[in-house]
Amino acid sequence: MDLASLQSLLTAVAGVRVACVGDVMVDRFVYGDVTRTSPEAPIPVLARRRETTMLGGAGNVARNVAALGGLAALAGLIGDDAAAHEALGLIGAEAGMEGHLVPETGRPTTVKTRYVASGQQLLRVDSEDSRPASREAEAKLIAAIRHAAGDAGAILLSDYGKGAVTPGVIEACLVAAKACDAVLIVDSKARSFARYGAVDIVKPNAAELAAATDLPTETDEQVEAALIRALDLSRAKAVLVTRAARGMSLAVRGQGVRHFPGRPREVFDVSGAGDTALAALGLALAAKASPEEAVAFALLASGVVVGKAGTAVARPHDLIEAELAAHMAPAEAKVVMPDQMAVKAAAWREQGLKVGFTNGCFDILHKGHVAYLAQARAWCDRLIVGVNSDRSVRALKGEGRPVNDLESRALVLAGLSHVDLVVPFDEDTPVALITAARPDVLIKGADYTVETVVGHELVESWGGAVKLAPIVEGYSTTAAIARMIEKA
Repeated sequence: MDLASLQSLLTAVAGVRVACVGDVMVDRFVYGDVTRTSPEAPIPVLARRRETTMLGGAGNVARNVAALGGLAALAGLIGDDAAAHEALGLIGAEAGMEGHLVPETGRPTTVKTRYVASGQQLLRVDSEDSRPASREAEAKLIAAIRHAAGDAGAILLSDYGKGAVTPGVIEACLVAAKACDAVLIVDSKARSFARYGAVDIVKPNAAELAAATDLPTETDEQVEAALIRALDLSRAKAVLVTRAARGMSLAVRGQGVRHFPGRPREVFDVSGAGDTALAALGLALAAKASPEEAVAFALLASGVVVGKAGTAVARPHDLIEAELAAHMAPAEAKVVMPDQMAVKAAAWREQGLKVGFTNGCFDILHKGHVAYLAQARAWCDRLIVGVNSDRSVRALKGEGRPVNDLESRALVLAGLSHVDLVVPFDEDTPVALITAARPDVLIKGADYTVETVVGHELVESWGGAVKLAPIVEGYSTTAAIARMIEKA
């Protein structure tokens, strides 16, 4: 998903109503340090430092819908205990969320408590009752679903097997989805997807898909077979499997299987990543995005939260930053040190490619620079650009320069398609870089003569050529700064 498409979709999802139904939980994280082993048993001793609490399960789906800019209506079961009051308080503290929770006497609110040290979970303690909801609680929950689903563009059903998702609740979701023309998506931990009827999408992870179909789900081919089997065993219109670092794969009845590769991510905590994917997918589809856009949105959002600690949420600015970083990564890879440049240039020459070199301050990149670099690249197969350090720019241009620091100038240059490598240098001249790169073509502007180009003797000594690129009149960094001062 490109940045323009992402920004357009974030605008489209703002204020869109989504009903989040199912097993509501309280996620508690206890953080501390482990410095010793208990004398009572071979177990670590956690010195408690802090604790955080947030909604989990269907509640975490709702949190993510709200965080992404939608309006989340949460319907589910809670108990009649202190944790239930905690859950209600957490809903009230979240902007963009409304609660339709049903308390059931005698049922404990599901609480998952994770103990964490040095970024690693040591233990999880669950407090729960997985019995199906009583008839009275089920009837109240069905009524709550009707209220929550009013005017919703999507209904997201989270079935963690904790008792809220009964046959009656499933039927209520199907009826509500039909009544308001909403997409109905199920995130299922159940072994059989058939119990959900003709829902729009079932969204298992790879392990859940394998359990539901008794088929392996390691390779693309295995996943394709399992997805087709899942459609055969259910009435769902589509099945979307989340595959962690491998991305997602979507099977639509009668349309085959499509794979959506993921991006490499630094994984800090996978808690709740599936909930984030469900929220983003449902919110995008509710905003009438295409299935392809919705899956890309879900991949981006879930990729963001695995880089955060705890049951986290993805917010619009997180997604924009992640998309910018993804597009920045190829540019960053082009910025290298002189020794790396020398190795790369030698490899290019061995491939029979003509290597070009130019250099400059490139302080405020303008039309003249772009035209100059395009011409330089036309004279070679690979173009290396040496860029002056901040110190050397100051020595050449005086105090107040550069306007942009070295990192900014290097990344902007690296983002240009005409540039293959960017190499910073701190010396007064680029002679050392030219010697290391041994370019076939040395390029400078036509305001030089061949004899005044630094390094021309070196390049000519090994049979290379010196080229002078035309200068676009009226464009220079000095002139641009002067215009800005005049307008200030």
